Amino acid sequence: MNLLKRYNRTGILFFIAVMQSLLITAQPRQVIDFNTNWKFYLGNDSAAVNPLYNDEKWRTISLPHDWSIEGNFKKNAAATNQGGALPGGIGWYRKTFRLPVSTNEKKVRIEFDGIYKNSEVWINGHYLGKRAYGYSNFSYDLTPWLFFDKQNVIAVKVDNSQQPDSRWYSGSGIYRDVKLVITKWWALKPEEVFVYNEMVNAGKTKLFAETKLVTKNTDLEIWAEIYDPNGKFIARMAAGKINDNHVFTFSFNLNNPKFWSTVNPVLYKIKFSVFIAARLMDEYETIFGIRSIHFDAQKGFFLNNQPLKIKGVCMHHDLGALGAAFNKTAAKRQLQILKDMGCNAIRFSHNPPASAMLDLCDEMGFLAMDEAFDMWKKKKNKFDYHLNFEEWYEKDLTAMVLRDRNHPSVFMWSIGNEIREQFDSSGTTITKKLVDIVKQLDPTRPVTAALTETMPGKNFITKANALDVLGFNYKYYDYPELPNRFPNQKFIATETASALSTRGVYQFPSDSIRIWPPDYKGQDTFTGNKDFTASSYDNTFAYWGGTHEKTWLAVKKYQHMAGIFVWSGFDFLGEPVPYPKFPARSSYYGIVDLAGFPKDVYYMYQSEWTTKPVLHIFPHWNWPQGKIVDVWAYYNNADEVELFLNNRSIGIRKKINDELHVMWRVPFEAGTLKVISRKNNKTVLIKEIKTAGKPFKIELIADRKIIKADGKDLSFITARVLDKDGNVVPDANNQISFSITGNATIAGTDNGYQADTVSLISHKRQAWKGMTLSIIKSAAKKGNSTLTATSPGLLSGTIALMTTE
Repeated sequence: MNLLKRYNRTGILFFIAVMQSLLITAQPRQVIDFNTNWKFYLGNDSAAVNPLYNDEKWRTISLPHDWSIEGNFKKNAAATNQGGALPGGIGWYRKTFRLPVSTNEKKVRIEFDGIYKNSEVWINGHYLGKRAYGYSNFSYDLTPWLFFDKQNVIAVKVDNSQQPDSRWYSGSGIYRDVKLVITKWWALKPEEVFVYNEMVNAGKTKLFAETKLVTKNTDLEIWAEIYDPNGKFIARMAAGKINDNHVFTFSFNLNNPKFWSTVNPVLYKIKFSVFIAARLMDEYETIFGIRSIHFDAQKGFFLNNQPLKIKGVCMHHDLGALGAAFNKTAAKRQLQILKDMGCNAIRFSHNPPASAMLDLCDEMGFLAMDEAFDMWKKKKNKFDYHLNFEEWYEKDLTAMVLRDRNHPSVFMWSIGNEIREQFDSSGTTITKKLVDIVKQLDPTRPVTAALTETMPGKNFITKANALDVLGFNYKYYDYPELPNRFPNQKFIATETASALSTRGVYQFPSDSIRIWPPDYKGQDTFTGNKDFTASSYDNTFAYWGGTHEKTWLAVKKYQHMAGIFVWSGFDFLGEPVPYPKFPARSSYYGIVDLAGFPKDVYYMYQSEWTTKPVLHIFPHWNWPQGKIVDVWAYYNNADEVELFLNNRSIGIRKKINDELHVMWRVPFEAGTLKVISRKNNKTVLIKEIKTAGKPFKIELIADRKIIKADGKDLSFITARVLDKDGNVVPDANNQISFSITGNATIAGTDNGYQADTVSLISHKRQAWKGMTLSIIKSAAKKGNSTLTATSPGLLSGTIALMTTE
């Protein structure tokens, strides 16, 4: 430090540059986070490809970035409310950067994990290429056009102007991570590294690894080292002879391995080292898990030779108020909420997810179905992927499999969802082509497709006899007949339910079924509820689906059904069935609402999918005097439940036959509703709901009060409107204003109401059923911050946060 004080500013910068140069020279591979200090312009300006273009007036942003979420919900948005009623358009990104002179002996690549969509990239004015699909990862070699003694400029054009292009909210922009990878001229490509294992027995497994490196250099050697979950070195081996495809292979016998599973997601690490004439040229490492998977036509799914019912949900890629821009903290929050529900699997619908999302699945113990396409040649929207399929399907499918095949969480590939080619012979031909591509790249995992037709005569995809597992969407009533219709096949419910609900809304009687819309082709005449809501009792669903209870029971009951993927885990932006018109702008399908607040049915799944004691009673207890109210309870680990109103017993209920809830019909009177669950005449749990008074104050609750000072980390803060006694006021709709001081910013707000048209980046949000959410993002330096929530006539709420290194 004393040495640095002797230099002026120029000297210090020179010193730093020298040290960076030495660091890069010493390391055979350097991966640089390339997400910061980008310039962004919403609009089209083709002159931006010129390195000398003046972008000083452009916004400075960090990636990942979604410009659509920054817009206002509009009735006449080009994307329509099917796509979230938010703008598309054209956007430009530029980044200026300098590399040390020593880098001119290196190879430099830029890696994009996903750009939505029609991206074109230039480096120093040189055109690198185009990628049409918005969900594919891709990279470009920058080396031939880089400057090593002056500034470099990368420019990216993103064109999401042709609408409608999606059946759900896609977002727009460079919405996933970007990395700069610097290597020596001889280097491994991560997509050409493959690690897999054979399950021998409980005490021993055989691990295989292979990597492709095209070279004629006879002095080249590749070594692989294995490290256990604690980071301890356990084995090292040189590659065997290279084969005709330039693939180097390794095999290890591992004794007493620890197996990756959904309850114990144990991860190992493998590191490859490349030498030429004993000189280290490259090092690359990746995690992997040791596990076995297989399906049985009669008994379902097995993980590590143990039967496991897949208890999954379908998930689109948006993160609520954050839009499509990937954020690890937000994604982890979603997954943890689902994990607490008992969910053990995610179907990423209907496209490859962010690679960092699969990292989280690996770490948290989720099985993942990786899905490639929502359509092939036949369109679902005017400007969707059908325009690009013929030219790009092989590249995009290949990119997905190569990127994701080392993730232990990925247990199955899906080549498509509800593909319209299933209705004619073209489905047979294309299915074979797609499955062949997958199998050539990864012969270790099964391949499926999500199909709508459960009759063989109506489904030409099944006639290809290429799918390892038949995935069926909906028609749960046909599950008993599937083994007869498709002999010796394996089955999974790839999509079920499409049940509709709005958190905190209750319509009586609760045991009357509502099928919305009654005539899908006549949607334009459908009105539904005037406030664009659906009841939170499990009695409302789209005509192609069913209730949560009935669809889960159909999978639970039949052993040949390997598992279920409920549509959907969370509400998502876009596809607001049953309301085809504005202001509805997000889905009603979720078990959890868009803000991340569980709906009542969450606890049904929790009572079925977990062993921890569960007791959930609803609805709220604020009604007109004497109104007949249906009171439901979900419970487990108990023989019976008893309901009390103001200490009077309303009766004991027990689940019989296939019931997954119990119900009482109770005339309302103000006071306390209490339910007790018992097992062997002993109390298991007690839950109470009290009649709330008028709104009095705001309470703030943070999921995390300490966040990282990295400019990315988040705290999700729930604002609750309480009465004087601390009860949530269930019909409170107060307007709440959020403000923050210190080293953090407000990234967005939400309340979970599907027809709220206030921009999701607004700092003001009306409470929905007594609750709102504020999302706080850390600054890039440590310090304290305070969030304040105010509303006229209410006591304000405050909460202190800390950003730390």
